[in-house]
Amino acid sequence: MAGTTVSGIGSNIDTQSIVASLVAAERAPKQTQINNQTLKATTSLSSIGKIQAALDAFRGALDNMKTASSFSGLSGSSADEKVATVTAGNGAAAGSFALTVTQLATASKISSKVFAGGASSVVNAGASATTLNIKQGTNTFAVSVPAGATLQQVRDSINSQYANQGLSANILTDANGSRMVLTSTTTGVGSDLTLTGDSGLETGTSVLAAPQNALYTLDGLAMESKTNTIADAVSGVTLKLVGASVVPSGGTATPTTITVAASSTALKSSVKGFVDTYNALIKAANAETQVTTSADGTVTSGALTGDASLRSMLSAVRTELNAMSGTGQLKALSQFGVQTDQKTGLLSVNDKLFDAAALTNAADINGIFAGDNGLLARMKSATDSFAVSKTGVFAARSASLSESLTDLKKQQDTLDARMASLQTSLSAKYTAMDSLVAKLRAQGDSIMATLNALNKSSEDD
Repeated sequence: MAGTTVSGIGSNIDTQSIVASLVAAERAPKQTQINNQTLKATTSLSSIGKIQAALDAFRGALDNMKTASSFSGLSGSSADEKVATVTAGNGAAAGSFALTVTQLATASKISSKVFAGGASSVVNAGASATTLNIKQGTNTFAVSVPAGATLQQVRDSINSQYANQGLSANILTDANGSRMVLTSTTTGVGSDLTLTGDSGLETGTSVLAAPQNALYTLDGLAMESKTNTIADAVSGVTLKLVGASVVPSGGTATPTTITVAASSTALKSSVKGFVDTYNALIKAANAETQVTTSADGTVTSGALTGDASLRSMLSAVRTELNAMSGTGQLKALSQFGVQTDQKTGLLSVNDKLFDAAALTNAADINGIFAGDNGLLARMKSATDSFAVSKTGVFAARSASLSESLTDLKKQQDTLDARMASLQTSLSAKYTAMDSLVAKLRAQGDSIMATLNALNKSSEDD
């Protein structure tokens, strides 16, 4: 039958099984070593990758909290969010302002001439490509218009190339035909759009809307802005103008009160945000160091259980967490009800204790977290050596494990080659043995046949 191999024909011994068993016995010790080391290195590399990702997320969150000045304890509010919204940031101070919005900042909007054939009208009827230049201030957006290109295709080309730069094109169609309308997210006086080039679209254009600045007053002071997001009118406060102030019939515009004030709710939310960020890192570490016991009593350790690098990183973070900082009366998070679970290392906020401490010492929270010597900066600094790409502690560990896996692959290839050679050698030897046995049997059979013949001849006589 095809594919069937018969071994030991001369000796009636299954030489293939013997060879396979000998090769397997020779391979087993080294193969077990390679398998165990590969599994350990692969698992460790995966676990370190998870720790690196968690650490990067932790450090990124620290940066965001520093930038946003989350622990100032201040929040901004607008009496009419249909006029403006407000965000209190770094450098904000408590206070209130009367805001009146006369007009919003707007963008330039221009239209091409009308194409009677609609969106499918051919813009470039020539045999070679032309160019449409869209100019805005010092910027020029060049659009190639291939031979035979339609109005729709030009519109799609503009949007695919320059949408991420704030430029957009649309097509408006009525009974007279279609026209392309261009606008931009850039607002304010001086951001006019104009068309040049040799595409034919630059002729017959019309201005649908001229760009204008936002006009508003703060506490009666007249101001202007090229955008509707105003970050420098009031220190630390970002205003986003949404609509014009309401003007009663025959009266003057009604001012909107913008308030920046202390908020225990915002402060607690920021602290809980830090707690969640910290806990995410600790949970990632716990997951990779967890020791579990199965029903039969078998103990399984995590890939990084007892890992010195991870222990060192966690120790550095916890040291900064427990350090006293700030210039206020309260200098530790524990004094604001931030508690540590002794078993898991996770943080939690005791609302009752926090509310009581924040009632009289809210400003101390900012002192604990903010500044060059604040908790956020110290935790970032404490993890620098572990997080640096390529040369950091975990990056170096990852590189070392990757090298180990490469070496183990080479060892596996060498073992496979050696075992193949051994199998070939043993097969040849057992084949030779089987041939020799076959010859000896044949000789024996011949001798026995001769003797039998002689005995029969003697009996006949």
